Amino acid sequence: MGARSAALRWGIAAAVFAAAAAALLPYLLSTDVPGDLHLSHVDVRDYFSAAQLEKARDYERFLAINFVLSQIALIVVLIIYAARGERFARESAAGRIGTGMLLGMIGLAFVWLAQLPFGFADLWWHRRHGVSKVGYLEFAFGNWALLGGEFLFACFVIAIVMGLAGPLRDRWWIVGVPALLGVGLLFTFVTPFLVGDSRSLRDVRLQQEAKRIARAEGLPKVPVRVEEVHEYTTEPNAAATGLGPSRRVYLWDTLLDGRFKRNEIEVVLAHEFGHLSRNHIWKLFLWSVLFAIPVAFAVTEAARRRGGIQEARAVPLALLVVAVLQIVVAPVQNVATRRIEAEADWVALETTRDPSAARALFRHFGLTTLSQPSPPTWRYVLSETHPTIEQRIAMANAWQARQSRAGGSASRPRAWSSSSCFERDGRRCLRSARERK
Repeated sequence: MGARSAALRWGIAAAVFAAAAAALLPYLLSTDVPGDLHLSHVDVRDYFSAAQLEKARDYERFLAINFVLSQIALIVVLIIYAARGERFARESAAGRIGTGMLLGMIGLAFVWLAQLPFGFADLWWHRRHGVSKVGYLEFAFGNWALLGGEFLFACFVIAIVMGLAGPLRDRWWIVGVPALLGVGLLFTFVTPFLVGDSRSLRDVRLQQEAKRIARAEGLPKVPVRVEEVHEYTTEPNAAATGLGPSRRVYLWDTLLDGRFKRNEIEVVLAHEFGHLSRNHIWKLFLWSVLFAIPVAFAVTEAARRRGGIQEARAVPLALLVVAVLQIVVAPVQNVATRRIEAEADWVALETTRDPSAARALFRHFGLTTLSQPSPPTWRYVLSETHPTIEQRIAMANAWQARQSRAGGSASRPRAWSSSSCFERDGRRCLRSARERK
């Protein structure tokens, strides 16, 4: 009977996921990038010297190894907590939901402590290469507000799940998943209003170009803001965020410090406006809807070993399952975000009609962030949320070749003067530099 019941649950979950995938994937996979576009091989030695390539390999090799070790430490800590965390539930008198929230906070505290040494290692490496200006004490203790917000959000999620699982048991996700996704949608809407240390774009000429680019991509007036991050990092970056009336494009002031030419910044603007005009933020949200179904089911099934997700003692095990699933689905999520970023690059080329500026931008971006133009395959699959610099240059070449075959001009018309985001780690791009450090 138990095996039959489990098979029924798995069958229902598979059917729900298949129905959601059938409904969403045609839209999610649609893109302006031509299906027959061929990216020819790019010899990165034509754009970077041997010394620059070696420096980038050395820089990113350390970060990649540190990242892998941090993920191993994360899972080890959560395995130990899943095995022994139940004792905290027996010592609590906070009630079922209160105890669950307590266990969640304790688990997150263990995770923070386990990740702190790897964060210090990352910071040391960034400082050694002149990328970060953040001090070690500031890194460890200067951002309690953000850490507290993450703890409160986790408690809020636990309260919703356990509160619904009390009366609904294993069917909590029918109401809970839409509720949690609604919270995520609300957070996406209000995110632009939470970004600190930003100002309006002071360059009048660039303001005019931004308005022209937005109009060319069919957008109404979308504010362009500048984040003041130069005190914390030398990395350049940009991001598009918000929904509807809250939509904004943010440029880091490190993009405007003279290292990038005006036409390169215009490519960045066209890329970020492309995220908004092609509804990429909505697409990312719908991808999260698709991923939420198997995650919610897996957590529910695992929690049955501890009496069900409605029980506080199931929280440590649920945290472990969520962490493992995040690592497992990351390669698929990366495919989705890379597809979105590639479309934004294509939109930028179609709008600016300046492949030379795009190539120069990607080259300068690689030099200023020490990004490896063509990273190892394993790192590309596991952690790269954007196309590689090699691929982005190849797309600019392919766009130019396509224009030549069609008899069109590959240069911008006279009306032009000469997200998501450009950062290597796109998952962090919507946070200010102060928050990220």
